[in-house]
Amino acid sequence: MHRFFVEPSQIGEKEIVITGSDVNHIRNVLRMRAGEELLAADGQGSEYRCILRELQDSEIRAEICRKFSGSAELPSRITLFQGLPKSDKMDLIIQKCVELGVFRIVPVTTKRTVVKLDAKKEESRRKRWTAVSESAAKQSGRGIIPEISGVRGFKEAVEEAGELDVCLIPYEKAENMARTREILSGIPAGASIGVFIGPEGGFEEEEVREAMEAGARPITLGRRILRTETAGMAVLAMLGYLLEE
Repeated sequence: MHRFFVEPSQIGEKEIVITGSDVNHIRNVLRMRAGEELLAADGQGSEYRCILRELQDSEIRAEICRKFSGSAELPSRITLFQGLPKSDKMDLIIQKCVELGVFRIVPVTTKRTVVKLDAKKEESRRKRWTAVSESAAKQSGRGIIPEISGVRGFKEAVEEAGELDVCLIPYEKAENMARTREILSGIPAGASIGVFIGPEGGFEEEEVREAMEAGARPITLGRRILRTETAGMAVLAMLGYLLEE
């Protein structure tokens, strides 16, 4: 069944009014007709099973049949602090990490970050990244659209991560996998989790020390060196396996 995200303001007691680009997608791409069913998510965890009633040029009206809570979210909210990568790698990172259950993604500039964004470029990139997040959330059956925050400096990101229950930083000099298993398996369901991933070339040792002094726990992802676009996915997959109910 096709799923779409709507704003809470579009949801009434008995019907949902769909507007914007989804109107064209429903009418002209999917060629849906009155009487067909779809799912609408409010981006806050609630979903609605609906029947299409009116399909107009500018809006679509759908009757609400049932409201229920989405079941696709992880029991813990995971924030990915991702070092800004080159080219369009961030699109891939966002797409796959949203599929794997990330709650929020924070782009971070570090000492080894090559990409430099001015205010105009950052705004443009963030709009695109948000669209990627929404598309991935639709595809994977998520009940929310994970937020893509504005770009943070490393120190600011570390301070923000300090407000979370657990913070992890994959590091090639971390202890063996047995220690990593111990750390990950000890995270209780419901804990808020931050994950730091460096850009191409990784973090400088000074940055790793700064994160550890603020409470980040170093972990290993195995004997192989993972690319920046792979590392976050690996951590999300591990956490999803351990936390999924």
